[in-house]
Amino acid sequence: MTDSAEYTPPKIWVWNKANGGQFANINRPIAGPTHEKELPVGRHPLQLYSLGTPNGVKVTILLEELLALGHSGAEYDAWLIKIGDGDQFGSGFVDVNPNSKIPALLDRSGPTPIRVFESGSILTYLAEKFGAFLPTEQPARAECLSWLFWQMGSAPYLGGGFGHFYAYAPTKIEYAIDRFAMEVKRELDVLDRRLAESEYLGGKDYTIADIAVWPWYGGLVKGWQYGAAEFLQVQDYKNVQRWAEAIFARPAVKRGRKVNRLSGDPADQLHERHDASDFDTKTQDKLTAAG
Repeated sequence: MTDSAEYTPPKIWVWNKANGGQFANINRPIAGPTHEKELPVGRHPLQLYSLGTPNGVKVTILLEELLALGHSGAEYDAWLIKIGDGDQFGSGFVDVNPNSKIPALLDRSGPTPIRVFESGSILTYLAEKFGAFLPTEQPARAECLSWLFWQMGSAPYLGGGFGHFYAYAPTKIEYAIDRFAMEVKRELDVLDRRLAESEYLGGKDYTIADIAVWPWYGGLVKGWQYGAAEFLQVQDYKNVQRWAEAIFARPAVKRGRKVNRLSGDPADQLHERHDASDFDTKTQDKLTAAG
């Protein structure tokens, strides 16, 4: 083992902020706002407060897919929430999502604004609102929702488990990395077996199940997550690779992946999105060139 010393938990746990690693400035054991800050509101019916992480990308991909189908009511303003700066603990954001996690959505299309939080809930809400990407007939609907909820239950092993201990933890702990690497590879095998028998996760049609799973596991097999592609031997999951490439080829996916993104190629970073034309004029490469 690579642990420097065996840890014996105390009788009562006490928060030690110094042990928080890379996220010590934002992690805390209590909820609620840390400061007063109202959220901005744009001109579109849907107001999204997010960041271009795998969870945030799910929603922007779905919104761009809905717009590509001609659902004009899916026009949206995407406001940047810098979680590293603690924006998610502002009072306005906490009012929309008491759990202080991105993404959070405010639907202002009706007489009373509707708040929707948790990415799976947002995907389901939007799919039902616009009647797209979620089957209405059984058993296709149950299959789609089962894979959607599979993602909601599985991704914490990938992100909070494997990703944290492999890439972010202040010390490398062999037991933790081995434990979560094993689980992530099992999950990739689950996906690979499903995609060997089905074009998409829910069946023959592309749905919110694919939109939910792709940013996490599609990104992993494409080498975007945690620098862990070789470590996890992601090339072995041929069916997941095929599925990941097919989804990445969709124009709406490419657009959605740019929104609220703060890293990578400047041409793929659209920090805020308030109009469809922003993809042509306001990505970071164009803003830098314009001075």
